[in-house]
Amino acid sequence: MSPIIITKANGEQEPFDSAKLENSLLRAGAKAEVVDDILSSIEQELRPGMTTREIYQHAFELLGKKNRPVAIRYSLRRAIMDLGPSGFPFEKLIAEIFKTKGFQTETDRRITGKCVQHEIDVIAYNETDLYLIEAKFHNQLGVKTDTKVALYVKARYDDLAGVDIRISGENRQMTRGWLITNTKFTQSAIEYGQCQNLNFVGWNYPSKGNLHDMITESGLHPLTCLTVTSQAEERTLLEKGVVLLRQLVDDSSVLDALGMPESKKEEVIAEAKSVLNG
Repeated sequence: MSPIIITKANGEQEPFDSAKLENSLLRAGAKAEVVDDILSSIEQELRPGMTTREIYQHAFELLGKKNRPVAIRYSLRRAIMDLGPSGFPFEKLIAEIFKTKGFQTETDRRITGKCVQHEIDVIAYNETDLYLIEAKFHNQLGVKTDTKVALYVKARYDDLAGVDIRISGENRQMTRGWLITNTKFTQSAIEYGQCQNLNFVGWNYPSKGNLHDMITESGLHPLTCLTVTSQAEERTLLEKGVVLLRQLVDDSSVLDALGMPESKKEEVIAEAKSVLNG
């Protein structure tokens, strides 16, 4: 039997691979029997040209009926993209991830290199290391971080290498430069990064320690994971610097700006807790 050809977010077509869907469901925490039921249902409805978004939406709905917190975690990649259109909430998320690893952080800092000035998205530092991080954010599925971005990042860090950077009252120098993106890398970008020994982190790259792993291991899920809030409500919170579900749970008063009734606030906090504790 010939494989069913589906359409990816970037318009490309490929054979449907049930293993990819199975892995993403399991990574979200779905039980094996639930995954089998979802795969069986989707395989029955597959048709030529069906989009990956349609497949995702169907899987999300089925999973939501079985386990809502797991379904929300399954939607993590799209929740990250919903942080846009500005890349600042993504930069804040990356900074918070490094804080859980014992680093202090700064965002949106300008540093003069050997030749020109650079705007650094995130600086993360501890007693021994000083990382400069380019946080490359995309808010559309199907977009990949390509070789042009890799070349740009390499040139930037070459200009900043060996330059004194004022941190906590002392001059220090970069020990490592990073490129972290919420999308996938093109194969040529990966090859270039490996050749140049660059520190790349994408949605699913490297196989361990990728962005998905960093978010789930740190427990820092974005507030855009929520299903009980509107886009307008989420946008208001993001504009006020609230990016993480953890912030809502730690201080529910941030919801006051939305003018929500108490019952709705309780619903939001309950859902946030279910995701974080699931």
